Amino acid sequence: MDGYRGLGIERMFTHALGARTIRRISDVFTGPTEDSMNTVEEYKQNKHPLDVVEDVKEYAEEGLSFEEIEERAGGGEWERLKWAGMYSHGRKGDYFMMRTKVPGGYLSPEQAEVIGEVAEEYAVAPEEFGGEEQNDIWGDAFMDITTRQDIQKHWIRVEDVPDIWETYGEVDLTTIQGCGDGARNVLGCPAAGLDDHECFDAQPVIDAVSDYFTGNREYANLPRKFKMTITGCKHDCGQSQINDVGLTPARKEIDGEQHYGFHCKVGGGLSDGPRMATEMDVFVLPEHAVEFCRAIAQTFKELGDRNNRGVCRMRYLVQQLGTEEFEAAVRRRCEVDLPEQGVDLTEGYTGDHVGVHDQKQDGLKYVGFNVITGRMGGDEFAEAARAAKEYGTDEASIRLATDQNFLITHIPEENLGELLNEPFARKYEHDPGPFSRGAVGCTGSEFCNYGIIETKNRVYRWAKALDRRIDTPDDLDVVRMHMSGCSASCAQPQIADIGFRGETVNVDDPEGTTNEEGDNIVEGMDFGLGGALGSDNEFLDWVENAVPASAVIPALEELFAAYSDEREDEERFYDWCRRVDNDRLRSVMRRADANVAGGTAHETGGRGGRADSD
Repeated sequence: MDGYRGLGIERMFTHALGARTIRRISDVFTGPTEDSMNTVEEYKQNKHPLDVVEDVKEYAEEGLSFEEIEERAGGGEWERLKWAGMYSHGRKGDYFMMRTKVPGGYLSPEQAEVIGEVAEEYAVAPEEFGGEEQNDIWGDAFMDITTRQDIQKHWIRVEDVPDIWETYGEVDLTTIQGCGDGARNVLGCPAAGLDDHECFDAQPVIDAVSDYFTGNREYANLPRKFKMTITGCKHDCGQSQINDVGLTPARKEIDGEQHYGFHCKVGGGLSDGPRMATEMDVFVLPEHAVEFCRAIAQTFKELGDRNNRGVCRMRYLVQQLGTEEFEAAVRRRCEVDLPEQGVDLTEGYTGDHVGVHDQKQDGLKYVGFNVITGRMGGDEFAEAARAAKEYGTDEASIRLATDQNFLITHIPEENLGELLNEPFARKYEHDPGPFSRGAVGCTGSEFCNYGIIETKNRVYRWAKALDRRIDTPDDLDVVRMHMSGCSASCAQPQIADIGFRGETVNVDDPEGTTNEEGDNIVEGMDFGLGGALGSDNEFLDWVENAVPASAVIPALEELFAAYSDEREDEERFYDWCRRVDNDRLRSVMRRADANVAGGTAHETGGRGGRADSD
């Protein structure tokens, strides 16, 4: 805003964007008034959200309950606590979920060991919520790897938070701005610096951008969350197509010399109103990446909608302005030159690093371990970190991936066998079945305020069952099956081969009624097919709605039987789903000996809320 100091609000936007644009979208860009400002904006206006960090230390010292916190600070404190990386814990009062940011997914073994040990010590369920037996599969003291290369822990008490922060500070970890309306964790390729498919190692750029935004009060109050991804990888492992800002590798001749840098996509995102990111005509040198991302954040800060929280993500701003006008607004705020595009070096999308892989450094391997839905014991993650130190070189690291898996790097070939024989390595296989390999699940109703159905346990069991029951073609190494417990896209269902979003479903079954009205309400989901990222990117189609959960596996068995019979050459499952029309897909699903089409969305369930996705 400094460049426009002294101009009236109307003149400021006219100067920046032109009168024609202002007339078209003036209702979006006039800024919130007292009458129109949404509730979250009021909370942020009343107190800067980063001030909550000091509040947490006071709450911890005094051992305040949730009721006492709200009595002291008001209901807006639950929103501001997100800037400390903390969410109230679903329906289980007085406990938090805590999110740890891991830029680019990179962890030293020391950092990974601390994360595991903190989970083991503090992410412990009280006896009234099951204690060590709180979860049938994972027991207690577990942690979740997320689709944004973060770590989430559950059952955190406010009185323990300062101790966790102190422990984290010793190894340069943070939870600050793990949530809230600011820059979220910056994504990157988990194999940065390892694979010969990258043009250059972008991890230093990721670190610089993350360092700039974390704790920066100027950009900690944006209209909504701000998601960036930066990669030098040709395979776009950082998912540039579904982020607010996606920097991908490019090359350009400048003053007679060839330079590596980035192209940029903007305005991607999922949840309600999904949009694939569109390309700006810019070439960004690595040393200019921080300033370029700052200029985009400044544009979003000034022009983004702060009235209707349902349409205030940056993708709506890009859509409303158009990419060219958005680019022009960014250029006016950017303090470095932005040449036009050079040569794009992206060749497709991988997003999967499970298995044993050669590093570009001679004699070294990295191993991708499959963690179904990203959940594992804190003690197991700590053991993985210790194994990295024992079997790896001094450069060994733990890397978190966007498919909720993790890598151990810099393993000399002669140590590989011993690493793979470790108990955690046998459990989190490097060569899983295709459904286990592609299984992603959000937090679900177990802990999330918005979750309609349980997800983690269900996805784990389904993936194992499908690997046993379905004989997939030999060349189909992964089937991406993603489940979100509500309409938000924390599990990224729209880009999966098979996507689910949770519903409560009313099944026509008089013998199984669950209330006086004669309803039979069960957990179920909308069932989508055919999503993918890459050169053939496309969001899936929601082929069948309100499918009872009990009917899903039989429906999938029918679909894969038809796919195996009809696939052409080496056709992927999502390609077959696109080639076959939706009516046919529905008819195949309904061959199952199950009530695939017998449910309707329950009127009090459905997709009314929005989770603050990672």
